[in-house]
Amino acid sequence: MKLSVPLPATPAHAFALAVLLVWLAPRAARAENSLAFKNSEYREADGRIAISTQGVLLEKDLGPAMHLKFEGLLDAITGATPSGQPAPAGSDQVPTATIQDRRKAWNAAFSRQFPGLNVTVGVGNSRENDYVSTGWSLNTLTDFNQKNTTLLFGVAGTDDDVKVFFQRPLVKKRTNDVIVGVTQLLDPRTSVTVNLTWGRMTGFLADPYKLVQKNTEIFPGVSLPLTFPESRPHERNKGILFAGLNRSFPALRGAVDATYRYYRDTNGTAAHTFDLSWFQRVGEKVVLRPSLRLYDQSAAEFYHYNLDATKLTPFSGPPRTGGPFYSSDYRLSALRTVNYGLKAIWNVTDSVAFDAAFEQYDMHGRDGVTPASAYCTARIVTLGVKYTW
Repeated sequence: MKLSVPLPATPAHAFALAVLLVWLAPRAARAENSLAFKNSEYREADGRIAISTQGVLLEKDLGPAMHLKFEGLLDAITGATPSGQPAPAGSDQVPTATIQDRRKAWNAAFSRQFPGLNVTVGVGNSRENDYVSTGWSLNTLTDFNQKNTTLLFGVAGTDDDVKVFFQRPLVKKRTNDVIVGVTQLLDPRTSVTVNLTWGRMTGFLADPYKLVQKNTEIFPGVSLPLTFPESRPHERNKGILFAGLNRSFPALRGAVDATYRYYRDTNGTAAHTFDLSWFQRVGEKVVLRPSLRLYDQSAAEFYHYNLDATKLTPFSGPPRTGGPFYSSDYRLSALRTVNYGLKAIWNVTDSVAFDAAFEQYDMHGRDGVTPASAYCTARIVTLGVKYTW
């Protein structure tokens, strides 16, 4: 089953290949061989979704100018998620459906440093019982101005096969993204980054497990609350503006990392994300990183909590390219999230480091219509170890 955890500023995309797209904006290559393992537990309250993730990341230098990254991920997903149906009369609890699935994913990136130019090629694959996603990326980093300025250009894409219970054979979903950006060193302690991303998705973009409900007349004078699969447009364009500031404070033995992201797509959704992290060195071996993320989005233009209040006539079967379009997926509603936490890194030796993080995630609707029970709160605990040589 295809499931996207509703993390802040993260639309419903394949999680595993999001890691691949992150490589579109890599940091400068460094000479380091390392092997890291992480275990993350994401648990929503009230028996909602729980995801257990184990990941291994290998980084290896292949000579003085080449570097290889390889990451493998295993996810176990269980729990309940809102089906899209409205709460029964007299109740504010939206119906949920129980799911269970496992996901296997990997991605790899090979980078080569040329004089003034770094080129990175990435590939990845994610597999679930009914969803297979294959992705690729290519990016370049160009340094000039005595390495005080770095230009980024990258492209990426995915090709997905989706198994839909009401449609045969497998259906396709494709994405393409382009990113351009610049990082400027203002002084030895301060750098700023500005990136622009444009992306396009085509194909089957609906969630085959989300429903809508409407009282439908089946005989003259007789109506029943019938359910139908949601219907989303077959294409979506998006634009993202990202700005970041990083500044160190030697006297405080700390550094701040602040970012802002504006997102807009052709579904009518606009979103703002603010991220703030502080890195504080404690002694010689410990670094603490408190963080805060604020996210706010408007609703997709075809989101309706209850179709009874609309003139839309839903239909059975796959979405039609000409519409009508409708969804009651709470992740497309107007909402706000707050994500805050603390991470600790303990550098035991020059070769061994442990890290632990705890995060609290709270989601709230802001349309005044969708019940609070549709939204989730979650806790995320991550433990990791890294060996460097």
